[in-house]
Amino acid sequence: MPSSKQHHDSEQLGSDVSDVGEVRVVFLPSGRRGTAKPGENLLGVARRLGADVDSACGGRAICGRCQVRVMQGDFAKHGIVSAANHLSPPTEAERRYDQLRGLREGCRLACQAQVLGDVLIDVPPESQLHRQLVRKEADARDIAVDPLARALFVQVEPPRLDAPSADLDRLTEALAAEWDVHEVEADPLLLPRLQAALRAGDWQVTAVLHQPHLDAPARLIDVRPGADDALYGLAVDIGSTTIAAHLVDLHSGKVLASQGAMNPQIRFGEDLMSRVSYSMMHPQGAAEMTAAVRQAIAELADAAARQAGIPPESIIDISIVGNPVMHHLFLGIDPKELGQAPFALALSGALELAARDTLRMAEGKQATQAAPGENGGERAFINPSARLYALPCIAGHVGADAAAVVLAEAPHERDEISLIVDVGTNAEIILGNRQRLLACSSPTGPAFEGAEITHGQRAAPGAIERVRIDRETLQARYKVIGCNMWSDAEGFEKAVKDTGITGICGSGIIEAVAEMYLAGIIDASGRFDTTLAGSNPNVARHGERGYAYVLRHENPRIVVTQEDVRAIQLAKAALYAGARLLMDRLGIDAPDRIRLAGAFGAHIDPLYAMVLGMIPDCPLQHVSGAGNAAGTGARMALVSGEARREVEDIVRRIEKIETATEERFQEHFVAAMAFPHGSAPTPNLAGAIDLPARTPPRGEPPGGEPPCGEPPRGRQRRRRRRQS
Repeated sequence: MPSSKQHHDSEQLGSDVSDVGEVRVVFLPSGRRGTAKPGENLLGVARRLGADVDSACGGRAICGRCQVRVMQGDFAKHGIVSAANHLSPPTEAERRYDQLRGLREGCRLACQAQVLGDVLIDVPPESQLHRQLVRKEADARDIAVDPLARALFVQVEPPRLDAPSADLDRLTEALAAEWDVHEVEADPLLLPRLQAALRAGDWQVTAVLHQPHLDAPARLIDVRPGADDALYGLAVDIGSTTIAAHLVDLHSGKVLASQGAMNPQIRFGEDLMSRVSYSMMHPQGAAEMTAAVRQAIAELADAAARQAGIPPESIIDISIVGNPVMHHLFLGIDPKELGQAPFALALSGALELAARDTLRMAEGKQATQAAPGENGGERAFINPSARLYALPCIAGHVGADAAAVVLAEAPHERDEISLIVDVGTNAEIILGNRQRLLACSSPTGPAFEGAEITHGQRAAPGAIERVRIDRETLQARYKVIGCNMWSDAEGFEKAVKDTGITGICGSGIIEAVAEMYLAGIIDASGRFDTTLAGSNPNVARHGERGYAYVLRHENPRIVVTQEDVRAIQLAKAALYAGARLLMDRLGIDAPDRIRLAGAFGAHIDPLYAMVLGMIPDCPLQHVSGAGNAAGTGARMALVSGEARREVEDIVRRIEKIETATEERFQEHFVAAMAFPHGSAPTPNLAGAIDLPARTPPRGEPPGGEPPCGEPPRGRQRRRRRRQS
C-alpha cells in the first residue's frame, strides 16, 4: 500500500487535485491514454480506453489481478504531473485484501481506486490479461565457437603432514602438470567453496577457467566435485521496450532456452529521451532505472535456467548489448550527458567485469546470493564468480546493440554496400562494405511501436498487425496477433473471442497508412481526400477539423486519424533522412541491399516500408529482415573470444555521423515527409506495385500542423525549452 511518506511526497510533487471537468490518464506499457471525469473508477477508465488490465472478480477486491502502480513525478513527455494522491484513498475492501493476501509493493487495486487528478499508471506484467509479446527469439544460425571458459578435470594431490601446502596451491600445480596452465588467479568468492569441493570429489575435481584475453592469466571461477564439464552462458539484449535473454551451451553455441520481458524502465518513460529526462529531473532517477533493469535480467536468468532444467550456478558467462542509454543505465552510469550535445559517452570500449557487480535483486540483494528455494533453502541465480562482457558502443546514440548487429551481419566482409537499419524509438543505421563503414542514429520516436497513435499499442494478442484496403470500396480487412485468419473470413469473430481486438501495433499502423496512400484516401503529402468523408462510410470527420479512416466499425471502433498519419510521417522521414546522410557521405544514390534488424524490423513487410518511404529505393528481393541481429551478435560474443576481438576492432574503424549537427539532415527530412518521397526516384518500387499518380493536395490541411513537420528530437528539444 502507498506509505504515508509516499503521500507526503505526492503532495510535494503534484499540484492540488483540481475541480476541472476532466483529468488525463496514461497507461503503460500499452501507451493507451485519454481523459476521465474526476471520481471515475480506474478499472473502468482502463476498459474504456482499451488498456490491458486484468480482473476476474467483477471489481470486488477479491482476485487482486488489477494491481497497478501510480508513477510519481513530472512527466514532460505526457505533459502531466502524476502523484499517488491523484487517486482516491484505499477503500476498506482494498485494505482488507492487503491484510489477507498482500498487495505488491506500491500497488493499488484499480477496481477500488477513483481518478481524482492526472495520473500515469504502470500496469505490471502480472496484471495484464494479454501479455505483451517479446519478439526477440534467437535466430537459428550456426555460430563459430571459441569459448572463453574451459572445464578441466584434474587429480589433485591430497594434503600431507610432511608437505603442508595449501589446497589452492596443489590445485594450480595439478592444472600446470595436466593441462599446461601455469598462470591462474582465483576469484575471491570461489575460495569459501574450494575446500569442500575438493573433499566432496575425493580430490578429483573439474576446474572451470575463464580467460577473456590471450595475454592475461586464466581466472579460476569454479571448482566442481568429480567430472562436470557443463558450461552455460547468457546473452542479453536490453532494448528500450523489451529485454531478451538466451541461455546458451558454451560448448556448442546452441540456445537451450529463451526468456523475454518488457523493460521495466518503461514506467519511467516510453522512449530514451523520456528516461534521460527522468534522470535529470529526479535525484535518484538513474539509480531507480538501473535497479529495475538489473533485477529484470537476474529474473530472466533464473527463468531461463528453470526452462532449460539446469542448475543456475552453471551460468558462468554473460554478454550484454543495448543502446547507449540502456548500456549506461545497466552499468550504473547516469545517462544525462547523452541527452544533450555533444552526447558524450562515459565509456565506449568493451568492458569485462564480475557479473555480481551488476546483477542484483530488489532491496540490494545480489542475484548470486539467491532467494529462497522451493524447499526452504537457498538457490543461486547465476554462478557467484560468473563474468560479464559488455560489448563496445559506437557513438553517443549508436550503441553496443548496433555493434552486435554489425558483428552478426558482417557488412565489413562484403563487397556490395549494405544498409542495415535497427528500427526502434531511436533507429540505429549502418552503411558500407569491406572498404568503409559509417553509422548514425536517427530520432524516429515511438510511433512505430504504436505509441502516440490514437488506437496504437505494443504487440500483444488482439492487436491488428496486418491491413489491406479494397481499392474500390475502401473497406479494410485485417489480421490480429494470435489469429491466422483475415477479418473477412468466416469464423473470424469466434476465433478472436478470447483475445478480442484491442488496438493496432507498429506493423499494423505502417501497413494501414501505406494502404491508405495506395487506395487514395490520403495523398502523397499525407492529407486526407476530404471529399470522401461525405461519400464513403470508411472516411469520417474526426474532431473539429480533422478526418479519420475507420479501420474497424464494430466495437471497439478503431480509426487512423490525420494526427496518426502525421506521426508516422515524422518517424519515417527521420529514418530516411539518417540513411540519406550516410549515403551522401559514402557518395552513393542507393545501397545494394537493405537489412531490417530488430524484433520490429523483422515484422515489417519490405514492400510497405518502401511504399511509406522508410527506406531508400532498392530491389525488393534485396530487402529482408535480419531478425534479432543484436541478440545474435551478443551470442557470438558470448561463445567466442575471436568474436569479441573482432567487434572491438570493427567499432574502432566505424565512422560516426552525428545527425544533430549535420546541416542537410533537415533538408533530407522535409523531402522525406512525402509518400514515398518528395523528390527521390523510386524505379524499383514502381516496378513492383502501382503507385498513385502525383496530384496537387486535396482538401483541408491537418489542423495547425505544418506540412513538413520537424524531426521528433527537435520537437522534444523545443518542448523542453518551453518547460524550462
